[in-house]
Amino acid sequence: MAAPAAFLFDMDGLLLDSERVYLQQALILLEPTGRSRDDIHTFFLTMVGCSGAESLARLTAYLGDATAAETFNANWHKNVAASLEQGVALRPTVRRTLAALAELGARMSVVTSTHGHRARQHLGDAGLLSFFEMVTGGDEVSHTKPHPAPYLEMAAAMGVDPSACAAFEDSDRGITSAMVAGCRGVQIPDMRPVDLPLPDLGQGVAPDLWQAVRQVDGRLGTA
Repeated sequence: MAAPAAFLFDMDGLLLDSERVYLQQALILLEPTGRSRDDIHTFFLTMVGCSGAESLARLTAYLGDATAAETFNANWHKNVAASLEQGVALRPTVRRTLAALAELGARMSVVTSTHGHRARQHLGDAGLLSFFEMVTGGDEVSHTKPHPAPYLEMAAAMGVDPSACAAFEDSDRGITSAMVAGCRGVQIPDMRPVDLPLPDLGQGVAPDLWQAVRQVDGRLGTA
């Protein structure tokens, strides 16, 4: 198996354990409005992997008021940023995997739905930014996931064919974007409804990033 020409990673829920921070801050802001924790949690899972614009639209429908949604969204992102600045937890095996790929001279970039300036800040706070050649946010592409544009445009920017890229995603929207773009994709499910089947797109599935990368690059060891 030829090594991928580029390794493309989602960020939230894939590299950073930030989806749980978003959920925690949503609970803090929304529980005082009378909504139950279960209701908030169920709604939150529908937003995993959404772009900023789609998240705002879903919030407007959920809260029933555009102004309330915009206020909540601003406070939510402010609180999440403040929490992440105190320390960003990584998903299992992430630092080890990225360090091993860097030693192999792998080209790595991030394709995220988070706005680009926030993504670069979060990756910097986590001590991961230096691993990546490029970071593209959801506000920096022509269409957002699940459209294939984010992966097609990143591959073009790196000067590689999408079919030569390995892509790693936790969400259904993200893996759809990668697979439709023609990447070899591996999904590492994180926060999703336990009874919801994974999409049948021909992607690999792995429990953590190390095992996911080993599916596409045999140079990584078995330890």
